[in-house]
Amino acid sequence: MSPVFPMLTVLTMFYYICLRRRARTAARGEMMDSHRTIESNSRTSSLNAEVVQYAKEVLDFSSHYGGENSMSYTMWNLAGVPSVFPSSGDFTQTAVFRTYGTWWDQCPSASLPFKRTPPNFQSQDYVELTFEEQVYPTAIHILETYHPGAVIRILACSANPYSPGPPAEVRWEILWSERLTKVNASQARQFKPCIKQINFPTNLIRLEVNSSLLDYYTELDAVVLHGMKDKPMLSLSTSLIDMNDLEEDDYEENDGCGMDNLNQNFSNAALREGSNNGYFDKLPCELIQLILSHLTLPDLCRLAQTCKLLNQHCCDPLQYIHLNLQPYWAKLNDTSLEFLQTRCTLIQWLNLSWTGNRGFISVAGFSRFLKVCGSELVRLELSCSHFLNETCLEVISEMCPNLQDLNLSSCYKLPPQAFSHIAKLCSLKRLVLYRTKIEQTALLSILNFCSELQHLSLGSCIMIEDCDVIASMIGAKCKKLRTLDLWRCKSFTENGIAELASGCPLLEELDLGWCSTLQSSTGCFIRLARQLPNLQKLFLTANRSVCDTDIEELASNCTRLQQLDILGTRMVSLASLRRLLESCKDLSLLDVSFCSQIDNRAVLELNASFPKVYIKKSFTQ
Repeated sequence: MSPVFPMLTVLTMFYYICLRRRARTAARGEMMDSHRTIESNSRTSSLNAEVVQYAKEVLDFSSHYGGENSMSYTMWNLAGVPSVFPSSGDFTQTAVFRTYGTWWDQCPSASLPFKRTPPNFQSQDYVELTFEEQVYPTAIHILETYHPGAVIRILACSANPYSPGPPAEVRWEILWSERLTKVNASQARQFKPCIKQINFPTNLIRLEVNSSLLDYYTELDAVVLHGMKDKPMLSLSTSLIDMNDLEEDDYEENDGCGMDNLNQNFSNAALREGSNNGYFDKLPCELIQLILSHLTLPDLCRLAQTCKLLNQHCCDPLQYIHLNLQPYWAKLNDTSLEFLQTRCTLIQWLNLSWTGNRGFISVAGFSRFLKVCGSELVRLELSCSHFLNETCLEVISEMCPNLQDLNLSSCYKLPPQAFSHIAKLCSLKRLVLYRTKIEQTALLSILNFCSELQHLSLGSCIMIEDCDVIASMIGAKCKKLRTLDLWRCKSFTENGIAELASGCPLLEELDLGWCSTLQSSTGCFIRLARQLPNLQKLFLTANRSVCDTDIEELASNCTRLQQLDILGTRMVSLASLRRLLESCKDLSLLDVSFCSQIDNRAVLELNASFPKVYIKKSFTQ
């Protein structure tokens, strides 16, 4: 046979693979390159005009810089037409998340990361936006006005939030994602990622962000959704075949496949008889366990199907002592939890943050799982898990007697009376209640019985009537407290400071940002500096009364200080800051934004003298 024929055969197979890939791409709505998107749109009927709309409403979000009863720096500013763009700078009319940079991972209140987190899951915060009309998305424009580059993933949901009845099915599809990269610019930009086409209309868009590489807070002004009312037809012309189509399935598809395996493949015990174990059965069991511990959860699901030996190891409860299910929030449901039950009998750390919303996880399904797997739980992360109700917290208090770490951040749908059950968890060492509706009575009960608390977050808890009473109870009962977040507590005064300073001498971190009732003239900040020498992080954000005397007391007494935020003060001079920097050798973050006595020349001078310290200076727009 002529050697030409094998070559023709190879080319024919290559051509066939290309066509198959193109067909799969059209059916699944794979990402199209920009030139293909334009060509596809040109084939769309002229009657199917493109709809351009701004967000109608902000439905949900994980955090924001602003207050719950304000519009300044809140996520709600993302609804409607832009207020700032194309201007650049720090504007209160924009949406700003709570954190930026790596500072929050370096402070005493930071938690240890979970193992088995997929490397491509890097999301830290999210916001969900609704639009008036359901469309097939063709483009999404994000108007970023300050320090852009935080958005790393965009998703679309099949459910219509404005539909009168419950949806038959809720699907999330990733329109665009990108690994975390640094944008070396702080100016405004209109971000236009190239999104893929999907096979369902949507009016619910979710942005996921990671601000860890930013030099300051990212600010978003508006989101524009472009789309067609009718499903656009894709051309299958072979001239549009792109070499990128021959790449392996991307992470998002693998992720989905893996979570489907949680529901199906783990329950499949029909492994082939006589499966060849290769040489794995020659290895010590401990070594096999160590090797498998580096796999992500979906990979562990797939490997369980290969042979009986690996199935036994993949289903071993020792592989599930630490389980992070947050990366799979879009697919995790009651069935997933049910099939994980037998493997999680020894689980100690469980992350269910962001999961279970829109009916994916029921109260009954969550309760069944904890009744089987809760006895050894030490850490439970439930941030933004809106399926939770009072029954869930009651089950946690009964089934998790060893719980030391509970995160209910932004679980704002929990009713106030639900929090009273937390008082039964007497071993708690860390409790995060940021943006919850906990009331004073329930919190006092928790503080009275949970005397082992070391880390407590009460930021933006607007239902607390008198923070001084809370501070008095903390000082009396929580002698081991190391970190306390009172961000935007509006009823905290110098009396509360006195109770904390005298009762909690081990405090290393204290966030009093935007506590507007604190006044330096009362001597409260001097008391803090003199009685809390272990302070490593102190945030006095937006307190205009902080003065040189306060800074000099910190320099004299708090030499372990690493992070200090005095944004907005008008009474701190360059000389006192220099004394602070000379005394606090470990200082790594100093935010003097909008400090009227500290100009750009002063910051440059400090940067030259103390290059290891990140000194942040922002100016009014």
